[in-house]
Amino acid sequence: MATEADYYELLEIERTADDKTIKSSFRRLAMRFHPDKNPGCADSEAKFKQINEAYACLSDPQKRAAYDQYGHAAFQQGGAGGGGFGGGGDFGDLGDIFETIFGSGAFGGGRQQARRGADLRYDMEVTLEEAFHGKTAEISVEVSQKCDPCDGSGAEPGTGARRCNLCGGHGKVRAQQGFFMVERTCPTCHGRGEVIEKPCRFCRGEGRVDLEQTLEVTIPAGVDNGTRIRLAGKGEAGPFGAPPGDLYIFLHVKRHRVFEREGTTLLTRAPISFTTAALGGEIEIPGLDGKRHAVEIPAGIQSGKQLRKRGAGMPVLQGRGMGDLVVEVMVETPTRLSARQKELLREFQATETGEECPQSKGFFERLKEAWSDLTE
Repeated sequence: MATEADYYELLEIERTADDKTIKSSFRRLAMRFHPDKNPGCADSEAKFKQINEAYACLSDPQKRAAYDQYGHAAFQQGGAGGGGFGGGGDFGDLGDIFETIFGSGAFGGGRQQARRGADLRYDMEVTLEEAFHGKTAEISVEVSQKCDPCDGSGAEPGTGARRCNLCGGHGKVRAQQGFFMVERTCPTCHGRGEVIEKPCRFCRGEGRVDLEQTLEVTIPAGVDNGTRIRLAGKGEAGPFGAPPGDLYIFLHVKRHRVFEREGTTLLTRAPISFTTAALGGEIEIPGLDGKRHAVEIPAGIQSGKQLRKRGAGMPVLQGRGMGDLVVEVMVETPTRLSARQKELLREFQATETGEECPQSKGFFERLKEAWSDLTE
């Protein structure tokens, strides 16, 4: 290349240009002269190498300062810059510069070395009953799968890929930079070591196509919000026949109209009459297992008291045993009383001594003491 060409003139910018202007000009020129845009044009290829070399210098503050002071001599062996580019203009390191600006694969001039496909996420909602019992469900997801006509190679059936001429099939190229030899990913084959001359018309050289697949998912008993189920090999297909990724099912349990859940514990609130609260008794709570669980109510129970029924909660995920059912009691005051009921309550009221309700007695005694302290 013409190593004496002025870098500022190559990028069509002023010497006072800031970093943003330098980058913008490089992008514009690189798009114009990129070899993929001008196949077979030696002049465009040479120009592309020149603007890459110019950008590599002017985008680096130290190299730009050295160039402004010494010119091209700063990057020659023994020059004041002491490092430099080595004037070879090899595509090996220029490819990395171009990827930094445009991102890898900006012009489709090759593919990255085959790697495992991407993992996918699927969100599924289940009821609390389904989380209790477990279930088998079918889901439909659209994922990239291996292209059958080319068997994932990306090449038209009956054809193949040839060895990359630039890197000789190694996937790497070397470039001299001053006293150092730097190895870079090949910009032509992007590390694969081979180039597809005739891409498959079904997948357009990708080696994979987007298809909808139906999968069967087994949801074990005891799952909770955030439980993750992994389906190995059901994610995105890897490029050019590489192994596929995994599909992860994230579960979300719907709110239940009766029960709340804390781990393996089920919680519910049950109203009881004030006579049951005073005299004691028994209530039945229908469980998620289809059974009716009897809960003993001790005499004199207060609102907010929690009663525990062992083994009536959620199953332990991938383990043995069951959680508990916790019932929070709410004492309900009657709002519609018959005349006889009112008469009986008045008789009861007339016989009250305060001992029947120790919390009320204690509260009013403390209140009386506090009032006496205030009036002294």
